[in-house]
Amino acid sequence: MTTWLEQQAGVRERRGLVRKPTVRDRARASDSASHRGMIDLASNDYLGLSTDPRMAAAAMDAIRRWGTGAASSRLVTGTTELHLELEHHLALFTGAEAALVFSSGYLANLGVTTALGGPGTLIVADEYCHASLIDGLRLSRSEVREFKHNDAADAARLLAERTQLRALIVVESIYSVGGDAAPLQELFSLAQEQDAMLLIDEAHSLGVAGVGAFQGQGAVAGTSLADHPGVVRTATLSKALGSQGGVVLGSGLLREHLVNRSRSFIFDTALAPPAAAAAMAAVGIILQEPWRAAAVHHNAAALAARLQPALGGPAAVERCAGAVQSIPMPSAEAALAASQAAYAAGVQVGCFRPPSVPDGISRLRLTARANLTPTELDHACAVLRDILERTS
Repeated sequence: MTTWLEQQAGVRERRGLVRKPTVRDRARASDSASHRGMIDLASNDYLGLSTDPRMAAAAMDAIRRWGTGAASSRLVTGTTELHLELEHHLALFTGAEAALVFSSGYLANLGVTTALGGPGTLIVADEYCHASLIDGLRLSRSEVREFKHNDAADAARLLAERTQLRALIVVESIYSVGGDAAPLQELFSLAQEQDAMLLIDEAHSLGVAGVGAFQGQGAVAGTSLADHPGVVRTATLSKALGSQGGVVLGSGLLREHLVNRSRSFIFDTALAPPAAAAAMAAVGIILQEPWRAAAVHHNAAALAARLQPALGGPAAVERCAGAVQSIPMPSAEAALAASQAAYAAGVQVGCFRPPSVPDGISRLRLTARANLTPTELDHACAVLRDILERTS
């Protein structure tokens, strides 16, 4: 095995796929927006809440009352009043009938896909679904078929061929790599026609997307999908909400099913109380300060407009569904070199290489945050334009 590990390390090196964590020092951690000239276009702290004093205060209060950890799984002694209160607030916030909190968004996706899957279920999933969904589908023991990205007609073709009694359509409301939105109404109509359930991952939507009065409450909130028993949503509490954890949103019947059948809920230690309290505080802040979600969209549109050629021309601005902007790169090596050059110039961007990119095309991923200043946007775009011109 040691020889094999050495060979694998060599393969990663040759292909430009070596990954190493970027370590934040204590000073930078205290100000995620900018420190020592470093502009953050890489993190998922879309609303700038992870360092908000109100979040820290809520977490500290929970530590004093409940301790630093849950100490057990939810079905033993790990469920506190705080967990139930958080689930109640998340359901109200998103317009769902019920919510069930997991210790991470990854485990929420694993838990719901495996609990709804099985030999009698056909799962049709968008080819760009996140790794947590893909892993859940693999573990579900279902027949799984992928449809072309955002192609409801292709999904319909796969469902029309099914022999299973049950079917599940799996998508993201806003995709984590490309930042584009799924045709949710079209997919919902398809699910209704085919007597299928629709699973929507709102990891990059919750806290950011939403129409009118529902801005920040997710792409589904305020629509006919929100409380429909045939629609299931998952989300993370660690991106826009600035905390940690995950949630499944759906009917009360679904929640009861997951409590009894979801292995990543039943056998995992419950979400730590400080994280639960911080997430609940974030929900209140988002409702009280809608300018945060609006600022994300404003800054994302500004990035897209100023980097149009690399992002795909004027159409890139129209694709601004959330915070994410995606720049295709000619190779994994080019993506890594560009991200390193940006970092050296004071701009931190995401570098996505296989297997993180479903289409095999390496990318730079830029995430707009609510607390980016005009000066930071100007500098970041100037740096990136220069790097991209040299890369092309």
